[in-house]
Amino acid sequence: MNKHLELFTSFFKIGLFTFGGGLAMIPLISKEAVEKRGWISDEEVLDMVAIAESTPGVIAVNSATYIGYKVGGFLGSLVATLGVTLPSFIIICLLSLIIDQFLANTYVAYAFMGIRCVVAILILNAAIKLVKVAPKTIFSLVIFLLAIALTFIFPGVSSIYFILAGFVLGILWYALITYKKEPPKQAEQATPEEKKEDEAQ
Repeated sequence: MNKHLELFTSFFKIGLFTFGGGLAMIPLISKEAVEKRGWISDEEVLDMVAIAESTPGVIAVNSATYIGYKVGGFLGSLVATLGVTLPSFIIICLLSLIIDQFLANTYVAYAFMGIRCVVAILILNAAIKLVKVAPKTIFSLVIFLLAIALTFIFPGVSSIYFILAGFVLGILWYALITYKKEPPKQAEQATPEEKKEDEAQ
């Protein structure tokens, strides 16, 4: 199958069968792109989520664009993005015709209550999977625990501030450990002529 067609069908399926959007899509994207297709690695999923969350737009769309570009260039990013957004576009257009009757239906309301519970589990599953492949260092553990603590202390604060803080701290930490690893500059050895001049003096 053509790789661009594979990208479209894979992300169309993800967009069609994923409820909750956002982080709830990460397990399906990971299963399709890592385990089934081998387009990216588990480590790249972490990078993808970091990039998708740090840039404007929906995480599912940004992730589709990222993987699509990696696999098939510009056209790949285009078809992957189209594939993941098309199901929602079609369904919302259809629902807009009967939205009042649809939401007023008791069974639909109960169904959405059940879906919300499942979405919470999907997001938790995504978080656990990302934690498993995340770097296990003192720095990453401190950032992880600090982010959790601040989220509970300041629940109304936008997550973008935590992302920016992690961005800055990551750069500072990398600069610090790189500086420490640099070997000290050794003094240049004097030439024989310079040594004779020093002795003469």
